Amino acid sequence: MRGFETGRTVVRRDVHRSGRVWSELALRVVADTGEALVTACPPGAQARWPALYAQARAAGDRAVRTEAFDAMAAGEWDLAAAAWQETDLLLWKPPTSWFSVNAFFVPDGDGRRLRNWYVNFEHPTRRTEDGFDTLDLTVDLVVAPDLTGWEWKDEDEYAHVRRLGIVSDTEHRAVDAARGEVLAMLTERSGVFAQAERWGSWRWEPAWPAPCLPGPAAAAGRVAPEGG
Repeated sequence: MRGFETGRTVVRRDVHRSGRVWSELALRVVADTGEALVTACPPGAQARWPALYAQARAAGDRAVRTEAFDAMAAGEWDLAAAAWQETDLLLWKPPTSWFSVNAFFVPDGDGRRLRNWYVNFEHPTRRTEDGFDTLDLTVDLVVAPDLTGWEWKDEDEYAHVRRLGIVSDTEHRAVDAARGEVLAMLTERSGVFAQAERWGSWRWEPAWPAPCLPGPAAAAGRVAPEGG
């Protein structure tokens, strides 16, 4: 499959092993190389999210978020129209890696600044005509803007999805290996972190409108800005 042109709208889909879509987010292509597919979106980018998951984020109720994972395990969920909010997202996705590296930018005076890096552990890329498919495996690593510190996030939810069988033993081993790979990248300043200064100064192209999902326009909603 040919690479995606810079500026093109693509769709990231999280797809359950049943083949059902768990979430969708419209992005624009920043760069597409053999090393990584780099995409981005600003506030207002269209998305679809599991209704229970969106409810949990809006209410700040982690109990409802747990219900969303229970629904995922049962294969019974509905998607709600949504829109990305508050942060500019830059997403660096190596094709065969069990993670993506995300950067979140927030307003700072008249401009934007890098709030933090965010490593999302997920399935390797499966290219589609409209973008790429993966599956978020819930555990994440939050990294300081200057790469001097980091902390794990959602370990409790990862344990829960393991108990539910959403993450298999094979996937768990892949995630463990990916954790080590990412920590080595941080220590060695390799991979995307070898260009941390360059990517940390990235800014959304103002000539690009916020990307939309294909098909009927999604109604405005809310997706929490921190990802995973």
